[in-house]
Amino acid sequence: MTLTELPHRLGTRHRPVRSWLYIVLIGLSALTVLLQGLWAGLFIHEGHDFQQRWVDVHARGGEAAIAFAALATVVAVVKLRSRVDLVIGGIALTVLLVVEAFLGGLIGDSPRMSVIHMPLALAAMGLAIWLTSRATRRPRARALAREDVADDGRD
Repeated sequence: MTLTELPHRLGTRHRPVRSWLYIVLIGLSALTVLLQGLWAGLFIHEGHDFQQRWVDVHARGGEAAIAFAALATVVAVVKLRSRVDLVIGGIALTVLLVVEAFLGGLIGDSPRMSVIHMPLALAAMGLAIWLTSRATRRPRARALAREDVADDGRD
């Protein structure tokens, strides 16, 4: 079985390949992840204590990013099941953000966790941007033609 056959075997061949709700949710998640870097920069100062207000803003932003990513993943599973890239990517982003939030909570007790937290944050940003880009892309005419040919042989 190939990836192009998967949607037909799952009975999802008539599902849409784009969803504006998904695009908005994953875009909001990407924006929130981007803002996380800005907010972190407002409280990380070499040799100084953290400014608790910005730490709190950073924490709430992380929670918002997780919520947007989780909602986008649910939309991908329900409406875009044929888009395996968006489903798997959404799950990966949600899990990555939950791990990030957990590690971020440990930084107060163990500042060395920043060594792991910051590179994972960059990975989350890259994945969020990639998912947003993939979600807004129109399906290629060849891929749609292959689906139509496959549909003709299965009815």
